Amino acid sequence: MATNITFHPGSVSAEERSQLLNQKGITIWFTGLSASGKSTIACALEQHLLHLHKFTYRLDGDNIRFGLNKDLGFDEKSRNENIRRIGEVSKLFADASCIALTAFISPYRADRAVARELHEKAGLAFIEVFVDAPLHVVEQRDPKGLYKKARAGEIKDFTGISAPYEAPENPEVHIKTDECDVKEAVARITEYLTQKGFI
Repeated sequence: MATNITFHPGSVSAEERSQLLNQKGITIWFTGLSASGKSTIACALEQHLLHLHKFTYRLDGDNIRFGLNKDLGFDEKSRNENIRRIGEVSKLFADASCIALTAFISPYRADRAVARELHEKAGLAFIEVFVDAPLHVVEQRDPKGLYKKARAGEIKDFTGISAPYEAPENPEVHIKTDECDVKEAVARITEYLTQKGFI
């Protein structure tokens, strides 16, 4: 980290920004295996919250790798850096009183813990949503054909096949997508946000 830098605080406090925008900034962090339904649910939730006139923005794992994280691969070190960057970016969105939705496999508990800690240190809410589907279910879905390629040895370091996925131990919301549809998932997350006073 550079040493000759000084943080320049703004003229608007977090409280004032929140009052003016009439909402609290939070990060809703979707984690789960590829094809578990993270992006699908995040897209539907983003649309639902925007229709409720909530300032919401979605950060998607694949999309981010076209720009901000295009220099990263899929080895463990790159995955760590991928999630570190998204933790920082989502924190900025939440600090702007935005509801930031992040849809990333984020396979390591330690990396998700770092993202949570970043938010907590800044006084920002972090909600982990475990989008849970058994391996045999996501392999059957396989919309991008990635599991088939991973099983054939064409993709190395593929989460769930040749690289680990560490499931959350205490997520705020646990969605089993082999047991509920997208509409129900959005309703459950919305209910949680309402109960906790975020919307």
